Amino acid sequence: MADVLIEGGTLVNEGRSFRGYLVVRGERIAEIGEGDRPESGFQGERIDARGMLVLPGAIDDQVHFREPGLTYKEDIRSGSRAAVAGGVTSFMDMPNTKPTTTTLDLLERKRELAAERSLANYSFYFGATNNNLRELHRVDPRTTCGVKVFMGSSTGNMLVDDRRVLSAIFAESPVLIATHCEDEATVRADAERYRRELGDRVSPAMHAVIRSAEACYRSSARAVELADRYGADLHVLHLSTERELSLFDAKPVAEKKITSEVCVHHLWFSEEDYAVKGNRIKWNPSVKRVSDRDALRRGVLGGKVDVVATDHAPHTVEEKSRPYWECPSGGPLVQHSLVAMLELGRQGLWTPEQVVWKMCHAPAIRFAVRDRGFLRKGAYADIAVVRPDDPWVVGPENILYKCGWSPFEGVRFSHRVVYTLVNGRVVNRNGEIDEEFRGQPLEFVR
Repeated sequence: MADVLIEGGTLVNEGRSFRGYLVVRGERIAEIGEGDRPESGFQGERIDARGMLVLPGAIDDQVHFREPGLTYKEDIRSGSRAAVAGGVTSFMDMPNTKPTTTTLDLLERKRELAAERSLANYSFYFGATNNNLRELHRVDPRTTCGVKVFMGSSTGNMLVDDRRVLSAIFAESPVLIATHCEDEATVRADAERYRRELGDRVSPAMHAVIRSAEACYRSSARAVELADRYGADLHVLHLSTERELSLFDAKPVAEKKITSEVCVHHLWFSEEDYAVKGNRIKWNPSVKRVSDRDALRRGVLGGKVDVVATDHAPHTVEEKSRPYWECPSGGPLVQHSLVAMLELGRQGLWTPEQVVWKMCHAPAIRFAVRDRGFLRKGAYADIAVVRPDDPWVVGPENILYKCGWSPFEGVRFSHRVVYTLVNGRVVNRNGEIDEEFRGQPLEFVR
């Protein structure tokens, strides 16, 4: 693998931006510095990054790449391909596939599939159920990003609603606990009421009241209470409400055992967008009020929100075109998450340094990922080179998701990911993807 010199760009790392260079040798960053690199007979590929941002590759702590069992929507290869096209170099995939990833054998099978097919680095969550606590005890914290606990509706047998089991998970899990928090009883009661009152007249715009802010807060508060009681490592996924922010401290992520994530769609969309987007922005938890979206944005800036990710969860166009009650929740995002966050930055919400903290540094710190998430000498060379003034419009001709659509269709982004390096290899070069490359399993220092 040839050495790579990235020179002349603005390196964004650990709260600083500076004009500089870095040298990739093998899989890792061998040199990094400000200004121009002293000439010393460099032999290898030179990337002229003048006018561009040089960022650590993003780490997405929540994707659904649908393999095995649901690969007509997405698969590890297509999902990871879209990821590296968007500057995401590592992902953590969820267990609600078919079959669900609720045994160590099934967890290992997913790793084998990724070794064969993934263009990005990868890890997989173990899925908790009411019946697999003994199996959870055997999960290796060095190779498994976390255990996913559905404290609200889920796929298959993955709703954990036995209080004794839930307490045991929080008391005994050997890995970080990542929760989907929507109170099941509240959601069911609201769904039954609207189904009874309105039947087929329910529209996507009512998703935010059927899967309400109250349901989210009740469940998130319960998760935080359990984590406090048992001293658990808790990461609450996809916050969607202003009220939930009150459950979290505004401290550096390295000082917390209870952390939170918000997804790009909850920072971009609000209930006002249902009129145009309809089911294409139907997610669980739901996109809610403008005031919730704006509070979550403040949470990102203020430190109560620790990580920004996607909950990338594709469905086909046909599935998303069904009537409300029959339409599955979720949408594809991993190709556009980084440029969307940078676009919100251009609108004045935050800086590139803050985007890098939430999408690169913070997930690396929170999950204790070995040697990734930073531009540092000796770290793996997972790098995104982004041109900030290269406008383009999201459309069918440039969408890489297997499902073929995006909630951002028609959106004009000003930033473009020009190069993506994974483990020192240029995997995305001006939109041309190296289909032969394979990523590595993430390692965790625990």
